[in-house]
Amino acid sequence: MASPSEIMRLGEQGKRDFEAGRYATAADGFRRAAQGYAEISDRVNAAEQKNNLSVTLLKMRRAQEALDEAFGTDEVFAVAGDMKRQGMALNNQAAALQDLKRDDEALAAFERSAQLLEQAGERELRAVVLKAAAAIQLRRGRISESGLKMLGALGSTDRPTLVERVLKWLLRIWR
Repeated sequence: MASPSEIMRLGEQGKRDFEAGRYATAADGFRRAAQGYAEISDRVNAAEQKNNLSVTLLKMRRAQEALDEAFGTDEVFAVAGDMKRQGMALNNQAAALQDLKRDDEALAAFERSAQLLEQAGERELRAVVLKAAAAIQLRRGRISESGLKMLGALGSTDRPTLVERVLKWLLRIWR
């Protein structure tokens, strides 16, 4: 069994590998770190590493594996009272569902993620999630729902760009 500091180093190396585009190596590091944390009964850090692994697997176009790794991690964060990470875990699940073309499930997960991130005071992260949900609605031809989601996303942005401010103004007129 690895020590907590050795496990932590695996996760940190995984992050460096991810940033360098070495996704297979990063995935291995995150997987080993998640297993290590699970062995020492650190459920929260194991869930964090599983989410890192999920994001990495999505980069590798392995959506089903990404969903499998992220599945249930939101519940770990809920028990821990960490709404931000719970919302991010749901976002990771939603992104995998979206890649799997399971749009209804993805929308539900994105919406729950946005609610949690709003409650956690994470306006910028919420905006990213709402934009992803709007993209699904737009792809489905639901322009009015997409516009409302995008308006909500733009309202969550603390420092909108000029383009975002113009888009927000246009969406308000359109409504």
